[in-house]
Amino acid sequence: MDVKDFYFDLPQELIAQDPLEDRSSSRLLVLNKETGETEHKSFRDILQYLKKGDCLVINDTKVIPARLFGIKEGTEAKIEILLLKRREHDIWEVLVKPGKKAKPGTKIVFGDGILCAEVLDVVEDGNRLIQFSYDGIFEEILDQLGQMPLPPYITHQLKDKNRYQTVYAVHEGSAAAPTAGLHFTKELLQEVEDMGVKIARVTLHVGLGTFRPVKVENVLDHHMHSEFYVVSEEAAQIVNETKKNGGSVVCVGTTSCRTVESASTEDGVLHAGSGWTSIFIYPGYQFKVLDKLITNFHLPESTLVMLVSALAGREHVLAAYEEAVKERYRFFSFGDAMLII
Repeated sequence: MDVKDFYFDLPQELIAQDPLEDRSSSRLLVLNKETGETEHKSFRDILQYLKKGDCLVINDTKVIPARLFGIKEGTEAKIEILLLKRREHDIWEVLVKPGKKAKPGTKIVFGDGILCAEVLDVVEDGNRLIQFSYDGIFEEILDQLGQMPLPPYITHQLKDKNRYQTVYAVHEGSAAAPTAGLHFTKELLQEVEDMGVKIARVTLHVGLGTFRPVKVENVLDHHMHSEFYVVSEEAAQIVNETKKNGGSVVCVGTTSCRTVESASTEDGVLHAGSGWTSIFIYPGYQFKVLDKLITNFHLPESTLVMLVSALAGREHVLAAYEEAVKERYRFFSFGDAMLII
């Protein structure tokens, strides 16, 4: 399976740089996975495709302001750090720019010394292990000094940090937002529940590995990074009852999809628990739990395009993307949405 099979041409001006004022006013392209037929709707029309007895699976992770700008101790050299995952207490795996200035033993100062860090080691992919030192509560200092880790294709400054969080974000730990969920307002979610659709809340802390480009020609040679997930007893029960009663399991975003597919057995039963997943879903994959998917438009040749292609077929997906380009849909994190039914 060649990575080039998942390429499509995207004009730069269709990459959304700013979120819409009203979350739920984005456009919605509905794709029938069996026929390839498409419909053009507004996101609020999502209610037309849900029915009593269905369940909506949402990822309630919260993005941390993971981008920090510091100075190498004893110099004027600027260093940027992106927190990837907490290894233990104050030791984090991070991405450092420029890496050559961050050899083991290097000390970095942030915010006039409110926060300090020492590079401990160089690990996989050139990432660093660093240990922070500070007085007070780390999360409060991070909130004061950190910036939201927006993807590199978004060049505009984000005016409101909360616009890169879902309205149901609870558990801190993500380096990127589960962006399909950004379209929901609290009011729209309430309407969903009022219809008799159950909401199952799972957690998957999104790592940057999800968005890293596939650098190998053969898709099967690509190595996925692991991400931490939690499925509660309540969420597992809601999903399993939905399946048993003939309802549809509708995942909001590829992160919710990866969570339920990782935590289920071959018989389609979702199990409560937590752990690390490096699941890679590409064409040929047989979905065990998911029936429908709400998602954004993804980067060419990315693992996320491969995931939606596994669900709806590569030809159907690429044709729908071509139509979205023609209809001037907004792409990527702050862009419009797609519903695969």
